[in-house]
Amino acid sequence: MSDKLAIGIDLGTTYSCVGIWQNGKVEIIPNENGQMITPSVVSFTPNERLIGEAAKNQITQNYKNTIYDAKRLIGRRFNDLSVQNDMKIWPFIVEKDERTNRPIIIVEYKGQKKSFFAEEISAMILLKMKIIAEQYLGKKIQDAVITVPAYFNDSQRISTKDAGKIAGLNVLRIINEPTAAAIAYGLDRKELYENRILIFDLGGGTFDISILSLDDNVFEVKATRGDTHLGGEDFDNILVNFCINEFLNETGIDIKNNQKALRRLKIACEKGKRELSSAFETTIDIACLAGGEDLSITITRPQFEEMCSELFQKCITIVSDALFDARCTILDIDEVVLVGGSTRIPKIQQLVKNFFKGKELCKSISPDEAVAYGASIQAAILNDNEEYGLERLVLIDVTPLSLGIELVDGSMSYIIKRNKPIPTKNSQTYHTAYEYQDSIPIKIYQGERKKACENHLLGEFIIHGIRIRKKGEVQCQVTFNIDVNSILKVTAVELGTGNRNELVIDCKNDRLSDQEIEELIEEANKLRDDDEERIEQIKARVELENVIRLYRNESPFVGIKKEKLNQKLKETFQWLKNNINSASIEDFKNKIIEIKNYISDLKNN
Repeated sequence: MSDKLAIGIDLGTTYSCVGIWQNGKVEIIPNENGQMITPSVVSFTPNERLIGEAAKNQITQNYKNTIYDAKRLIGRRFNDLSVQNDMKIWPFIVEKDERTNRPIIIVEYKGQKKSFFAEEISAMILLKMKIIAEQYLGKKIQDAVITVPAYFNDSQRISTKDAGKIAGLNVLRIINEPTAAAIAYGLDRKELYENRILIFDLGGGTFDISILSLDDNVFEVKATRGDTHLGGEDFDNILVNFCINEFLNETGIDIKNNQKALRRLKIACEKGKRELSSAFETTIDIACLAGGEDLSITITRPQFEEMCSELFQKCITIVSDALFDARCTILDIDEVVLVGGSTRIPKIQQLVKNFFKGKELCKSISPDEAVAYGASIQAAILNDNEEYGLERLVLIDVTPLSLGIELVDGSMSYIIKRNKPIPTKNSQTYHTAYEYQDSIPIKIYQGERKKACENHLLGEFIIHGIRIRKKGEVQCQVTFNIDVNSILKVTAVELGTGNRNELVIDCKNDRLSDQEIEELIEEANKLRDDDEERIEQIKARVELENVIRLYRNESPFVGIKKEKLNQKLKETFQWLKNNINSASIEDFKNKIIEIKNYISDLKNN
């Protein structure tokens, strides 16, 4: 059994969660506020960097420098339609990185313009979860399992792994969120025999369906479907747009470009959405939203359900597609497990229950904690933890999207179809397409479209030095090999000469280079040092404030000496107000020494 500790992290779009297996069970670790989930938000102020709840509190007043939804950017290109659509509603600035064609976030921090890739923001959130665990356990943590949506493509998975590396974590495994939830559900159900369960995972920003079979500690994924851009954030945005139009109709004021008003409205709508899960109606009420006008709109649950009906129905369509992929019917599903905060919406529960002909839905595991719970179990297994029979738990996952190469006519030739159990390996043989060609280009794509160019390009390479023959006389064998992290290695060999080339698909066009990652690790360490220095600075400032307060309330003098001391304390307090953010730790400590020396001199004179 390993003496090292390994944590499981659910890196969510809106909230993140961390857990650990110890003392024969999983413990979900609370943050400094006692909450089990932490907002996936980072805020940059003129004086410090904030992560989590403190950052989320900055959204209304510091909206340009407060970053959220980083998961919706990770592993994507700037010109992706989803990125372009999200940019229209985000208050922070997202620009195109010319070298990589990837989105980059621009903020102002300590008076300077700073730019961050989505991996860096995600790394900051992962670092926050790491620190939460370390403070709770009193030990340093290095190893972690991190979860991703089942429908994340290769570049999104690798970028998430890069984020873990930047955060100072050794990423043991990237696993799918619904698979982690299935482990959480099935661990204590050893009596289950060939049960088939469906995980319905609807979170803040992503939606996944996974169908698994559970049989004596073997968790085998049969099929997965999903949408990496569907979740609670989208329901919030529908409410926001409704309120924008109502406010425009009532007041004539358009707030679409008023970022401060939009942020206040977004927070109110998110709160209202949550209230509608338990109440029949809610009021979105904001004083002086814009132009001195108040907003007050009452929304009923049926209204909200009608607004979101298209997205709700999309979830059910994806469930149907997953059943088709798994070659099973609703009658073959033994249990439907709800995961993710958005499954608290009553209409979602009703639609799922109706789809499964009245089957009772499983709500026995916390929708907010289930994914981190399962990741923590997987972390313990990979960490050689033999408690509770964990070493016998077997996880068989699948590849979420088909993989193949582009043929000469532009069509997609599939080498590994989606929902194939991983790790997996498969080969296809191809012939030269032109007379006397001396090289073979290989372009690798991921996706389900018949035209290769409409899928996601993962990488490309060329086999040089092949035999120069007539069209069709030279054969090339292309092999795809997917490992347990769903990372792909492609090998192409000319049959006859053995000339070959290979590529580990690390999505170099979509991700940071190794050198950049090392530089960002250094930058992340510097930011962490800045955070720690800021904390020490605040402690020193508070200590000075306490000294001023102590001697002001409990002066050791009377009469004129008391007046002199009070004057000194007043001067020091004024200095503190003028230098509260610029003074160093040493400055604050020197002021404390100065006060104590002044008191000593008064006593002796």
